[in-house]
Amino acid sequence: MPPRAEDFASLYAAFDEPVVDGDCGLKCAPHNAYGVPFCCDTRHAVPTMYGEEWAFVVRHSEMWRPWLGPTDAETRRLWDETPRGQLPVMCQGLAACARERGFRSIVCRAFPFFPYLSREGEFLGLTYYWPYEDRCWVISHLDRVRPAFREAFVRTYERLFALYPHERETFRYHSIQMRRVFGRRHREIPLLHRDGGYYWVRPRDGRLRPARPEDFPKHGIYAVLAELPFPDEESDNAASSVHEP
Repeated sequence: MPPRAEDFASLYAAFDEPVVDGDCGLKCAPHNAYGVPFCCDTRHAVPTMYGEEWAFVVRHSEMWRPWLGPTDAETRRLWDETPRGQLPVMCQGLAACARERGFRSIVCRAFPFFPYLSREGEFLGLTYYWPYEDRCWVISHLDRVRPAFREAFVRTYERLFALYPHERETFRYHSIQMRRVFGRRHREIPLLHRDGGYYWVRPRDGRLRPARPEDFPKHGIYAVLAELPFPDEESDNAASSVHEP
């Protein structure tokens, strides 16, 4: 059966778990010059929606509108790069998201993660969009990701793959690209396995070896903060400086 707008009511209901305990946006927003979480700032990340997802949200919410870039050329570029069957969107801001949080997109709920697929195309678990390593607090704190979020993520993407079979190949391609990038950097890939474990992925051949989540690296400002005498206290103090939207 082809996907329907109504499918997203149940998808949203089933994928409503916070990524970590607390609001991770309060951890990264102080490090964004614009004072908002990086994932909520279209200067850093532009979410997309499936066509049927868009049809669902516009019936029930005024939170979203099609994305328009700062220039016509930028708008055309992003629309051209958006995967088929999807469209780039932007929300009406943090206040709108707080009021209508139940209508966050699948991409927003999943960020910064995408489904990691093996070389053979097996959906093994979660890894992250590596261009955001230097900005996203969650990527530097993978040990804080809640088990309930991981389970909901896996269930949701299994269903999405059933609704949109071509998406499996899309994320298989993302996984191939990540192995190439990390291979050139002589780094292993952190994986939050669907079995509940943590692993390193060897880019050369995709082999897994067990990992301790506390050994996953920190990046950017979060690596600097981790070296401070009281990193948790510093992080909390920085978060408390954020103004309410």
